[in-house]
Amino acid sequence: VALAERFPQTLSLGLELRGKVAAFTRARIRALRAAQPGRFGNVACVRGNAMKHLPHFFRRAQRTKHKWRIISPAMLAEYGYVLRPGGLVYTVTDVPELHQWMLQHFGEHPLFEPLPPAQLAADPLVPLLPSVTEEGQRARRAGRP
Repeated sequence: VALAERFPQTLSLGLELRGKVAAFTRARIRALRAAQPGRFGNVACVRGNAMKHLPHFFRRAQRTKHKWRIISPAMLAEYGYVLRPGGLVYTVTDVPELHQWMLQHFGEHPLFEPLPPAQLAADPLVPLLPSVTEEGQRARRAGRP
């Protein structure tokens, strides 16, 4: 939700497996829209298993920039399919081993390549992800880096 506020011209869709988390997020979006009419029309949350249903959410013509946290060798081809050419995948985790595992699998897949350091440093989303995502905020409240 915080990214939708900071980037109002960008559509944001959260895919959440956990029913309570999806319901909480949808309620939060409704409350924000009611309190601030005309804002937060660029964000939504869908409850579902991204690994199972992701290919059905987007038509080929709707490829755009997305961030994902579910990374597996089987899903990388799906992500490559729904991303537009040049689209980006953002990952956020406070677990160093998981971070390395994700880097390895993206690095081994032919559809993905890392951003050059200068482009990564210039991306306005990168410094925000650990602090504005719901998961990042939970980690901070729990005292995790």
